[in-house]
Amino acid sequence: MNTATGIRQLKFALCGAMALGLAAPAFAQEPSAEHIAAAREAIRALGATQQFDAILPNAAQGLKASLIQTAPNMQDIIAATVDETAISMVGRRADLEREAASIYAKNFSIEDLNAITQFYQSPAGEQLLETGPLVTRELLRAAEVWSNGISRDLTIQTEETLRARLGEAPSAQTPETDGESDGN
Repeated sequence: MNTATGIRQLKFALCGAMALGLAAPAFAQEPSAEHIAAAREAIRALGATQQFDAILPNAAQGLKASLIQTAPNMQDIIAATVDETAISMVGRRADLEREAASIYAKNFSIEDLNAITQFYQSPAGEQLLETGPLVTRELLRAAEVWSNGISRDLTIQTEETLRARLGEAPSAQTPETDGESDGN
């Protein structure tokens, strides 16, 4: 490595370090209590953390099964102990809520969080939450059918165009005779 390359690399490294140093105060700033409260309301309206409600019960069930498999003669005491311990840990669910609120607060303004809350508490927002997963599944199915049709048609049309440009006879296989049908 020559001196000019070394100096250039050092200059880029120093510029990067300065940029990170200047940006650090912005990253370190914690959201206000009002911002966190707005984030909590948005999370509640979205049901953003509900999907995690089963983590502790599932972990307890898995632990019970594992311990009972190891010591089947102690099934009753294992089940009682795991249940007691799991119940004592229920309060830790609030840790996830705090973390979720912090994440939302860092990524959305108070105004955005209030708008999100307002929308998801409206009839349209509630319907979106309720039917959204079904609509998404149906959309994915429709996209798959569409994708298959596009892929098939692209292949057929490209082959036909290439054959015509190369002066070859058209293929005997067409969408009507290839045995495939996707309803398009």
